[in-house]
Amino acid sequence: MAEPSTTPADTSRAVQLESFGGPENLRVRRTPAPQAGPGRIRVRVTAAGLNPMDWFMTSDADTAARFGLSLPCGFGTDFAGTVDQVGAGVRGFAVGDRVFGGALSRSIADHVVVDEAGTIAVGGEAHRTPDGVDDRTAATLAIAGRTAAAALAVVEPGPGDAVLIGGAGGGVGVFAVQLARRAGARVIGTGSATSADALRALGAEPVAYGDGLADRVRALAPDGITAAVDLHGTDTAHVARELGVPDARITTIAAQLDGITPANGAAAPRGALDEIAELVAAEELRVPIAAHFPVEQVRAAVELQAGRHVHGKVVVDL
Repeated sequence: MAEPSTTPADTSRAVQLESFGGPENLRVRRTPAPQAGPGRIRVRVTAAGLNPMDWFMTSDADTAARFGLSLPCGFGTDFAGTVDQVGAGVRGFAVGDRVFGGALSRSIADHVVVDEAGTIAVGGEAHRTPDGVDDRTAATLAIAGRTAAAALAVVEPGPGDAVLIGGAGGGVGVFAVQLARRAGARVIGTGSATSADALRALGAEPVAYGDGLADRVRALAPDGITAAVDLHGTDTAHVARELGVPDARITTIAAQLDGITPANGAAAPRGALDEIAELVAAEELRVPIAAHFPVEQVRAAVELQAGRHVHGKVVVDL
């Protein structure tokens, strides 16, 4: 059992919103550092990965309220760093452990406190970072990895399947493509013309999104597709239906359609995130880092990520 740390109170930089809205409202503030109470650990964050949910949740007051957020509000969810304080009763972590995880809308800060046995949405969560995985990469895993695992658990790709993945070049897509390929499936991934090489590098066959997608998929897969994952909206899901894919083998993450089971990272299979981290450590799964920014440039980082045209993950360094 780890002894509670006695690290004294200090201050911490934290990215905060004093009003909900766009990246222009983000500020780097100096605040009292949070302290690890019983059953909790404090992490000295070195990198925080960005996800669409970060800016979606804080885009307006009504949306923020749905996620239990109020002003002043932190920003970001994925993080990686090193444990620098442990609370009484903590058994699974010690000061000095490298960890990664998620803390809803408060990860872009020098310090974040999470429960030893919490969830991203309630209390925050942490996982040990495997040797061989750097902190920038570890900081991209929690939300995207969980979401990809949850989506594939719905459609269950395997040998003999041809899976259409919409938005395959995005943050979740880079995981979904590779995990589906590891399961033995053929993957056709939608994206822009500029994303084609990046999709091929992940193991997907690229196809341009937009009008005429169904015809382009038919040309690529004349024997048909058998499953579909829509990581952007509903366009890919509608095309999958048009191509005869049953609703039970279609899922979405950013929108809902009657008859189709949506995927949520909170429902990812038990142990999926740790397995993904081990695959990264073994160099069997690649995580492209499209860009990284110092925390002082957090607005530029969020603007780039929110543009939805970046190929891979965007990370903020602390």
